[in-house]
Amino acid sequence: MNMEVIWTKVSEMAVTYAPKLLLIIVVWIVGSIVIKNLLKLINKGMAKSNVDESLSKFLMSIIGILFKVMLLITIVTMVGVKMMSFTAILGAMAFAVGMSLQGSLGNFAGGVLIILFKPYKIGDFISAQGHMGTVNSIQIFNTVLKTPDNKTIIIPNGPLSNGSITNFSTEATRRVDWTFGIGYGDDIKKAQTILLDLVNKHDKILKDPATFVRVGELADSSVNFTVRAWVNAADYWDVHFDMIESVKAEFDANNISIPYPQMDVHVDK
Repeated sequence: MNMEVIWTKVSEMAVTYAPKLLLIIVVWIVGSIVIKNLLKLINKGMAKSNVDESLSKFLMSIIGILFKVMLLITIVTMVGVKMMSFTAILGAMAFAVGMSLQGSLGNFAGGVLIILFKPYKIGDFISAQGHMGTVNSIQIFNTVLKTPDNKTIIIPNGPLSNGSITNFSTEATRRVDWTFGIGYGDDIKKAQTILLDLVNKHDKILKDPATFVRVGELADSSVNFTVRAWVNAADYWDVHFDMIESVKAEFDANNISIPYPQMDVHVDK
């Protein structure tokens, strides 16, 4: 008898709630498809309007969340929950979540500041918060970097908006600095001439501003030359490594030593 009562109640609940559950599933699936298509249309519209890529991705993230919240409210209303009650519950939940996620709200505010003031944009190579990489995306709460060795670094926007950032992509040109040491017994003028010739022959080093090649330091084990040259930002690393290889080869060919640290010990008998 008890099993019959239980089965009857289960059947009644199934009849009562199954249509509502089915309605929720159908509305969620259809709504998700509609939202996906709307986001595509909005994204295409921003692309046609030449909206900055960083701004468009940031706005798309916010719009996507707003659409999903609207879909949730629609579903709750359709299944019979009173809007006033739902609003009160939603407000209480929002307050509780806001109190527990104060850091996330700070990151959101940081993201807004980054989008407004543009200290960097997608594609820029930056150094911030102890990390270096190319900006892959600027999201609502985080900025995603790709490192040169293809690692993904996710940095909260809050510290980024409040901390120092070095942007290596802002200017079209960059200065490359080297320090090359020679032995104290080597010919300084000859070494300087070799360095100047190597710089002048390199096709990626700019003629203006002029290159700087001078003795910069009389170190413990070597006479150090300071070499500074200007290049297009995209050529920075190619020129950096090219010069190191060329200087080593030319110094060897001209019997100019590149000394290693050493210490003379005098024994007094």
